Amino acid sequence: MANTYSQISIHAVFAVKYRSSYITKSWRDELHSYISGIITNEGAKSLAVGGWLDHVHIFFGMPVTTCIADFMQTVKANSSRWINEREFISQKFQWQSGYGAFSYARSQRSNVINYIKNQEQHHSAKTFKQEYYEILQKFEVQYDEKYLFEFYE
Repeated sequence: MANTYSQISIHAVFAVKYRSSYITKSWRDELHSYISGIITNEGAKSLAVGGWLDHVHIFFGMPVTTCIADFMQTVKANSSRWINEREFISQKFQWQSGYGAFSYARSQRSNVINYIKNQEQHHSAKTFKQEYYEILQKFEVQYDEKYLFEFYE
């Protein structure tokens, strides 16, 4: 689109169906690289991809020609298909429905990138449920418990 410019940085979070701890260290980095490629192929700028055993964080520059719902559907569908094709787990892999998406200013990018890169260390002291509730509270997002991720602690 001519004469259309933006700087929109989005941090999105999504979780494994049934919150199973499927994303093991043996293939986690490969998954994160693959998701980064999906982001790039969709015309966005991949800033960071990381996560833990049961969820993924992505941080990207959002293109003006894309809506977040379609973008997230593409990322989740293509990455779950990739996981299933490689048979990293013995049963069918799926992401939970939904995601969280939060915008950040350009001045906050390095903090978000470092946060995503340090997920292993972060989750040695905090569960995904605790982390997600903190993000929702930080952004003052009103929510209904029945529409959050399935949390099994």
